[in-house]
Amino acid sequence: MSAEAKPRRRRGGRALIVLAIILVVLAALAVVAELVARQMVPSTIRSTVVQRLELPADHPVDVDVDGILIPQLIVGTLDDVRIASQDVTVGAFSGDVTAHGQGVPIRADGPAAGGTAEVRMSTEQLRSLLATIDGFPAETIELEAPNVTASTEVELLGARIPLGLVLEPRAADGDLVLTPVEGTVAQATVTADQLRQQFGSLLDPVLQDRSVCIASSVPAALTLESIEVVDDELVAGFSVDGGIIDDPALQANGTC
Repeated sequence: MSAEAKPRRRRGGRALIVLAIILVVLAALAVVAELVARQMVPSTIRSTVVQRLELPADHPVDVDVDGILIPQLIVGTLDDVRIASQDVTVGAFSGDVTAHGQGVPIRADGPAAGGTAEVRMSTEQLRSLLATIDGFPAETIELEAPNVTASTEVELLGARIPLGLVLEPRAADGDLVLTPVEGTVAQATVTADQLRQQFGSLLDPVLQDRSVCIASSVPAALTLESIEVVDDELVAGFSVDGGIIDDPALQANGTC
């Protein structure tokens, strides 16, 4: 081996060591940057949500961003964002909220790809919402999957008779609608149609559909798609227009 080859090998070895150190440092910086992003991005999203929904500053809001953040920040779009908070009240509508957004621009300079939201209401929260219906016995509401039950009294032949109702919940044109499907009179349970046939128009006031407008209590970007009773909660499902990110008209409450 020549005397000149040894220094070249030593220089090559040093270069590899320097390169390895640089790679380790870059990897460490990437980890630190990711950790910082994991702190800052959810915090920024949380602050925006609290401000938009006019929640108390200390109201708990959980934010989770899926995937590795640094590449998403470089591109300028968050792939999947999950936001969850309990006991959120917007207008007459309240419950535990979970929302998912896809393709969310970090600079809010364009629409997101879209999203979904879910609101879970307890019996008490549903009673508060239904109390806005004139003459409806909201205080008697109970959740018995897959339906909602209520009780009232009707006047028949000069007597006040207890009437139990089974109501089917559904979503229609942005409203929460309760449709009577069964009734119990004098311990006999029959269908709503049978009650109409037997008593004619006497029971029309209690056998009509009852509805509550949801659109005016939530941003216009949210469209009520489904209503169902799951265990001891009423679950409302919404689709979310991605334009809520940058369109003030979609950020404002809708109309009925």
